[in-house]
Amino acid sequence: MKILFTFGGLPHYYNLVLNRLNQVEGQEIVVIAPKSQGKSVGAGVHQTLDGVKFKVHFLEEYKTAWGKPFFKNFLETVEAEKPDVIVTIWPYILTFVYNPLLLWKIRSMGIKLILKEIPFNIPKFQEALDYYAKGGAVTETLKTELKPSSLAFKLKYSLLKYTYKRAFNMVDAHVDYTEEAIDVFGSYGVPKEKIFVIYNSPDTDIIFNERAKIEGVNTVLPDNPLRLLHVGRLVKWKRVDLLMDVFAKLLKKFPIAKLAIVGTGPELDNLKQQAKDLGIEEHVEFAGAVYEMTQLGQYFNASLVYVLAGMGGLSINDAMCFDKPIICSVADGTEKKLVRDGYNGYIFKNGDAEDLYQKLESMMSNPEKTKEMGLRSGDIVKNEVNIHVVIKNYCEAFKYVMKK
Repeated sequence: MKILFTFGGLPHYYNLVLNRLNQVEGQEIVVIAPKSQGKSVGAGVHQTLDGVKFKVHFLEEYKTAWGKPFFKNFLETVEAEKPDVIVTIWPYILTFVYNPLLLWKIRSMGIKLILKEIPFNIPKFQEALDYYAKGGAVTETLKTELKPSSLAFKLKYSLLKYTYKRAFNMVDAHVDYTEEAIDVFGSYGVPKEKIFVIYNSPDTDIIFNERAKIEGVNTVLPDNPLRLLHVGRLVKWKRVDLLMDVFAKLLKKFPIAKLAIVGTGPELDNLKQQAKDLGIEEHVEFAGAVYEMTQLGQYFNASLVYVLAGMGGLSINDAMCFDKPIICSVADGTEKKLVRDGYNGYIFKNGDAEDLYQKLESMMSNPEKTKEMGLRSGDIVKNEVNIHVVIKNYCEAFKYVMKK
């Protein structure tokens, strides 16, 4: 079976998942990705070809008549590869909706079509227009770019609702990161049996192997029993600014505490200035971008709690592989499966600095209990959400569509 994925880029963490899919007996993975920076990839996402063990076609993107990107020479590439299954994502699925000739050609070749989603920020069908009208579609810059509810606005999103319904029902199956997908896509008429919850995970086998090499090792930061850690791109919707405001308040009770920030991005200079303005620059450690797990893992080793104050995803999994308790809010939906409030961490109210403060203050006041919570994080990864579960669930979706 040959499976062709379309992606907006080649982020390092997902390359490892595709490598594992490519290792499944009887499966071959092929990827189409943009030749230049993809328009659907967020700022600062680390992309690489290092270690890639599957075939990649880099095609030029172009702007379609409906304003979204797609690939030049897509059909020619498909005809050359002859995949059994195409797994696509938003916004590329729109081309299959608005270009019926392309869809007909794909179908005439006997190719099955799967949509991959989280889903996150996708409203249920009846809520869709109201959701967008209230500014629900937020970008990573925290902008909605929405106008008042004029007639043109309502017509635009009525069309979008039709587009969603068509896109969600025309595919042979869905592969999604969260159980929420069953209710979301079900509201558009998608049968439950077509929805496969695969979850989301880095290659946990690799992480656990790398962790074993650095067990108890910390050469990257001075020892500190009350260090908080954030890992991720420095963009506005990560809300590192909120974390720093709360950390400044925590320092009044825990004057030895430190905050390590691993990552880079367009907000780096603003965050450094914020640390200076708050008078906490000596307590905030900006580490820059770190991708090698034997190094990144030492930042987890050196920290008491992993904090994600805004949007995010796989950094939670990474931290849990290192037995770290988690504090997060609304991330990308996957946190609902990973973080159990009061068990292996806490969920704080979205954007609520006081709630975040109270939960961090509780954890920092009792480090031993907090470490026990971290051990539960490790158990969740080992037993419930890991690379083996993801690969198994992907393969079930592939087998399902091939039987149709």
